[in-house]
Amino acid sequence: MTKEEFFKYNLEKYGIDPDYPFENDFETAVLRHPDNKKWYALTMRVSKSKFGHKSDKAVWVVNMKLPIELFGSFNANDGVYPAYHMNKLHWISVLIEEAEKETIEFLTDVSFDATQKKSKTNKKQKKLSHPTC
Repeated sequence: MTKEEFFKYNLEKYGIDPDYPFENDFETAVLRHPDNKKWYALTMRVSKSKFGHKSDKAVWVVNMKLPIELFGSFNANDGVYPAYHMNKLHWISVLIEEAEKETIEFLTDVSFDATQKKSKTNKKQKKLSHPTC
C-alpha cells in the first residue's frame, strides 16, 4: 500500500481527507473524526532506523490507536511496531510499504472505532453493566 492508497481508503470508507496541522510541514498529515476532532491516524516520514532497521532510509509510517487487548496480535513481521513519537501503550506505528493492505485496513478501522465519540447511551450501558459496591 502507498500513502496515497491509504488516504483513498479513508476517503472512500469514512469520507475523511487528511489535514496538515503542523506549520511548515506539508508532509505530516492527520486523519481525524469530524465530530470530536480526535486523531485516529497520523502519517509521517520516519527513518527506518527508528524501528530497529540498519537503514536511515525515510519511510512512510502511519500511527494508529490500538486497544490494549489487541497488543501482541501484530509485530514487526506484520510491519507493525510500538508507536514512534507517541504513547506506546495505546498507539502503534505501521510501516505502510511493509504491511499487508488488509492489515492496514483492519488497523485503520480499529483505530477509527477506538477514537470515535462515545454515545451517552453507550456510557450508561457500561455503567449499568459494572457491579456497584
